[in-house]
Amino acid sequence: MRLTKKSHACIRLEKDGRTLVIDPGAFSEEDAAAGADVVLVTHEHPDHFDERRLRVALDADPGAEIWTLRSVAERLSAAFPGRVHTVGDGDTFTAAGFDVQVHGELHAVIHPDLPRITNVGFLVDGSVFHPGDALTVPERPVETLMLPVMAPWSKVSEVIDYVREVKPRRAIDIHDALLTELARPIYDTHIGNLGGAEHSRLASGDSADV
Repeated sequence: MRLTKKSHACIRLEKDGRTLVIDPGAFSEEDAAAGADVVLVTHEHPDHFDERRLRVALDADPGAEIWTLRSVAERLSAAFPGRVHTVGDGDTFTAAGFDVQVHGELHAVIHPDLPRITNVGFLVDGSVFHPGDALTVPERPVETLMLPVMAPWSKVSEVIDYVREVKPRRAIDIHDALLTELARPIYDTHIGNLGGAEHSRLASGDSADV
């Protein structure tokens, strides 16, 4: 597959002329979901789910479909009958030639006083895992871990331990819109030296074969 990093938590995966997009939220480019055959959304927070942009993408391509959890599906399914699919932990499906497994149930704890919302992660073709806003460990090996490198709910020691627990071949940064270029080398050094896996980051628009 060809993986293209978009801003913040959004990625595009391409193979055999088909495109799958995960989490084209408000921190990503305006056209992040454009042209996607399949869109996966991990949870309802606006940096991962932009309802207006998804409606535009679905209107533009009558063949495009979405797989997501119930809280997001309920906001779109009435307008796009048969094209919005609700999934949860343990589900598997095939969409546009991509095989997807769903892992996880809850968003990471931001603060004990805040209620936790639902969150799912997606393992695509048994290779690329996007956990959304959680440190979910899939029950099978992962080649490429999309690593939420910086968030209000995490610290770098937890990020490092997450890489160690998943044991991917490589970890590529996502969830990085809040991380300044000045601080990037600090994260690169700690995760690269201590995570136990190849660690890299891609600028928005950059691609890699996975």
